[in-house]
Amino acid sequence: MILGNKDITEYVDSGRLVISPLSEDTIRENGVDLRIGDEMMRFVHSEEEVDVNDKDALERLYRREKINGPFIINPNERVLVKMKEHIKMPNDLVGFSNIRSTFARLGVIIPPTIADAGFEGDLTILIVGGSVPIKVTPGTRFLHLIFSKTKSEVTKPYSGKYQKSGGVTGAKV
Repeated sequence: MILGNKDITEYVDSGRLVISPLSEDTIRENGVDLRIGDEMMRFVHSEEEVDVNDKDALERLYRREKINGPFIINPNERVLVKMKEHIKMPNDLVGFSNIRSTFARLGVIIPPTIADAGFEGDLTILIVGGSVPIKVTPGTRFLHLIFSKTKSEVTKPYSGKYQKSGGVTGAKV
């Protein structure tokens, strides 16, 4: 079952779902819109192979940047961007993300990203640029998160390596 705005508001008001900061236009018809945050990681182009079990090699893949104003996502560029809102998921909701249709219509895509039941942290989203450069500003509504209620509460809520992530987060070993 997908939650509508009334259901989402009840989850937020009861404290079971936390979205912070929560703006007046965050809760939408059947999900929430999250905004571009203040941190990103650009991929560093290299011909060197990367051992996914080597933490140092993974760190060399990215160049961290603070987002202080508008920035450009170049054609076909892949960037990791932190969403502005910190979220805390209850044990009976799963969040499915997609970009807002305006960005999709500009050719920008993201891979499927799930906010698991029990997840808490800052969502980091991989953005793949379209065929033209796109200027994006911090605070822009970018991601649409749809909540689906599980049939029962999960008995093993998310406790993986991205739990309680703060800031933009690259791949972890």
